[in-house]
Amino acid sequence: QVQLVESGGGLVQAGGSLRLSCAASGSIFRITFMGWYRQALGKQRELVVAITSGGLTNYTDSVKGRFTISRDSAMNTVYLQMNSLKPEDTAVYYCNCQGLTGTGLPFNHWGQGTQVTVSS
Repeated sequence: QVQLVESGGGLVQAGGSLRLSCAASGSIFRITFMGWYRQALGKQRELVVAITSGGLTNYTDSVKGRFTISRDSAMNTVYLQMNSLKPEDTAVYYCNCQGLTGTGLPFNHWGQGTQVTVSS
């Protein structure tokens, strides 16, 4: 079983910064993909940024130059540094983790979500 624990959300003024973290634990053999998604009120969930085990990253255009994803060496924890936050960044941010369990089965797991609110 895989568990994801997210932290770091909160309320910040426009132009401010927040750092989210997502820690994966449990029966994990290998993590191949970790990503941050967000869902604003009344909108569909969208990919913010993803990182593969090979270090490839993919940022949505609206956050390029402002957000940075990083990971620890084992890729068990990923971080999302969010700078120059805008009110339109307000959303619930979800961590997604994909890989193989200790028994070799694929998994695709979501975190519980953390609220990010940017005031104008």
